[in-house]
Amino acid sequence: MVDPRDGERRPRRPAMFSPGALDAQASGGVDPAEVSEIAHESAAVLVGTGRATEDPDVTRRLVRLVDELGMATVAQLWAAQPPVSLPGALWRLYAIHESVRRDAVGAAIDYDLGRHHADVQHAVAGAAEPPSPDALRELVDAILTGVFDGDLAVALERAAAFCRVTSIGRAHRADDHDGHDDPGASAATQSAAALLGTAHDLERAAASWRAGTLT
Repeated sequence: MVDPRDGERRPRRPAMFSPGALDAQASGGVDPAEVSEIAHESAAVLVGTGRATEDPDVTRRLVRLVDELGMATVAQLWAAQPPVSLPGALWRLYAIHESVRRDAVGAAIDYDLGRHHADVQHAVAGAAEPPSPDALRELVDAILTGVFDGDLAVALERAAAFCRVTSIGRAHRADDHDGHDDPGASAATQSAAALLGTAHDLERAAASWRAGTLT
């Protein structure tokens, strides 16, 4: 865990996001231990940078990290790390954020279907009523912002709740497709199951952060 007392440091862009380091990782020029070290150190620097500053422009840049680096680069850096680790948790948060930005309409349909069957999780996620595409974009922005200027465990739990509600809605959508669009139903079912797995990973990461063991 990054010590919030590190707030005396001047916010900076994480040095580990250098193209050279990522190219070396992609080409096999870095051994697995070094890849893991890069992933963990870059995640710690990113979160530490965000939590050490009160500049909203810095926070906005961190929330929009994918715009600057590209999703492939973020995935290359963090996606292979264990789910209950800081880089693994960040990867899941940014992946959720990007998926909603790319298809806010579809996310809103699934979330709206799911919220009627998951009142508690809907309340934890904190989506506006009704959960319109714009409302869900604002929700995932707020969740990522909470990583840097709020309680990181709460941000992880809100993301997990969002995944659970969306998963329920997507499963219902799969049922609607069943019998007349079997490929669509199968894809929606698999996606719903994956979202449940992500929710579980995020909940475990939140517990680990509270215990001081998420690194």
